[in-house]
Amino acid sequence: MVLLVEDDGLLLMEAADTLAEAGFTVLEAPHADQALAVLESRADVEVLMTDVDMPLGSMNGFALARLVSRRWPRIPVLVVSGMGSPGPHDMPPGARFIPKPYAPSALVRTLHATVRRAA
Repeated sequence: MVLLVEDDGLLLMEAADTLAEAGFTVLEAPHADQALAVLESRADVEVLMTDVDMPLGSMNGFALARLVSRRWPRIPVLVVSGMGSPGPHDMPPGARFIPKPYAPSALVRTLHATVRRAA
């Protein structure tokens, strides 16, 4: 189960469709606060994929990634952003990053690698 956090509705739909076509089950959240509510209510989330820039909610994707890494260390994290590369302290240890725009095949490949590495 992939928890996909993206504030742009079109990008959320495109990424969810790409991942579903690749065989992933996808839960969607438009911002970090909703993603945290999902994580607190479900034990079947296997990986978090989050965008960085989310104007709604109390935190951006980097803060969400760090929080999830601390609170749910078994859940691997993939961060995506069109705003440039992360700084040295933005991402939690072990998290992966891919820049936007990304090719659907690159997204699927990276997500598979993220899940495999955590297993």
